[in-house]
Amino acid sequence: MSGNLAFVFPGQGSQYVGMGRVLYEVFPEARAVFQEADAELGYSISQVCFEGPESRLNDTFYTQPAILTVSIAAWQAWQAQGGPSPALVAGHSLGEFTALVTAGALTFPDALRLVQERARLMKWAGEQQPGAMAAVLGMDRAALEEICGEASRETGEIVVVANDNCPGQLVISGGKAAVARAGELARSRGAKRVIPLAVSIAAHSPLMAPAVEPFRAALKAIPFNSPRIPVIGNVQARPLAGDPEALRAELAQQLIAPVRWTESVRWMIENGVRTFVEFGPRDVLSGLIRRIAPEACTLQVEDPKTLGQALQALTTDFEE
Repeated sequence: MSGNLAFVFPGQGSQYVGMGRVLYEVFPEARAVFQEADAELGYSISQVCFEGPESRLNDTFYTQPAILTVSIAAWQAWQAQGGPSPALVAGHSLGEFTALVTAGALTFPDALRLVQERARLMKWAGEQQPGAMAAVLGMDRAALEEICGEASRETGEIVVVANDNCPGQLVISGGKAAVARAGELARSRGAKRVIPLAVSIAAHSPLMAPAVEPFRAALKAIPFNSPRIPVIGNVQARPLAGDPEALRAELAQQLIAPVRWTESVRWMIENGVRTFVEFGPRDVLSGLIRRIAPEACTLQVEDPKTLGQALQALTTDFEE
């Protein structure tokens, strides 16, 4: 285990049709992950990942188990190739479930069941209380929080800062009118860009509240273990307490709480992490980490080529 190494796992937004296919073809360990997921879910998530169609892959009901499966397949291939273990793990939103699997707190089949139910409940909550989300670029968090308060008062709807992804990249979430008004105010007060996201749910906002209690019940039905590796949680941006009830409370609260990614990465840097390896489709988190901590080394694993490059980089680093 390397004290300066952390593993990170992406959430929704990283998916693309074809993800994981080469891992499946090249590594038996990755193939076994996809086969286990297909059997557990009762439909072919492999086919959704490899062939789409894009509209199906982008439906949150399929997106969440798909990204979990690809990320775990990449991690299993890494382990099979003798890759080193990390000192810390973290995941962005959905990715927190992947992190808990790699830390030994959840089994992969149990994580699949939870993530599938989470996706179903988030979609259901979005139907109960339709909402919107938008990325706001080039604005300070405190200023945007003020704007959200103002937009909420003006419209009578909720809007909050839902994701603090990196300096200059924030996401707001809430009622459609409130998100639109907050976007207008942000543009008028110096935001470089406001980009509406192609979603119909207000993730990580109070509009997800209808999903919390049903999801809490789902969490109670699943056994949790104490993590073997510290897991940095989204809600507190600190290592999660190891007892199962604390883990369940975090995952339920996460539905309505902001993702504090900037603070999570800074905590890991302050506690000795110098290299981050991102497992899963694309390198979204690696880009965010470079914005948060330009001095950090970021590596990514999503196919045999990137896996080989990451192993080579770490081997060279350890030798030096």
